[in-house]
Amino acid sequence: MENQTDRSKQNLAFRIAAVAVLTALTTVCTMIIRVPVTPTRGYINLADVAIFFTALTFGPFTALAAGGLGTALADILGGYAQWAPITFFAHGIQGMAIGMIFRASGVDSRGRMILALILSFIAATVIMAGIYFVTGGLMYGFGAAATEIPGNILQNAAGVIVGFPLYLAVKKAYPPISAYRW
Repeated sequence: MENQTDRSKQNLAFRIAAVAVLTALTTVCTMIIRVPVTPTRGYINLADVAIFFTALTFGPFTALAAGGLGTALADILGGYAQWAPITFFAHGIQGMAIGMIFRASGVDSRGRMILALILSFIAATVIMAGIYFVTGGLMYGFGAAATEIPGNILQNAAGVIVGFPLYLAVKKAYPPISAYRW
């Protein structure tokens, strides 16, 4: 018979492994397609697909860790190391907000789920685009930073459009995944 300590250790091991795998997924999604934004020397990518999927599937704290670490690692590996601390903060907080909103909504009906997604999209966009706008504005001027806003909105829209169906598919294929939210 398994005792509580053994289950606790297994749960911790699963969480660590999940964060590691989701960090790698986020890094790949960030690096696989990069659309440069010349005025700020930044780029638009698919990181938010992984962040939305992680936040909806595994919750706010896994999304905070994997979203922040994965995008910062992509910046370091991709030659944008100067952005890594800001990226870690922007995408980590973004992922945590998505997960918290989704969790707080109770998501027990289709209407609540849609409302949670809309609120998550708005919060994620304001947080991520806002942090990049302020930072880019201080580094390159606010006019240059404003050129990234449409791309950041599009990046978040891709996160919802692809990340949400992916979450639904995984939840349908493996219903016990809901027990691993953190």
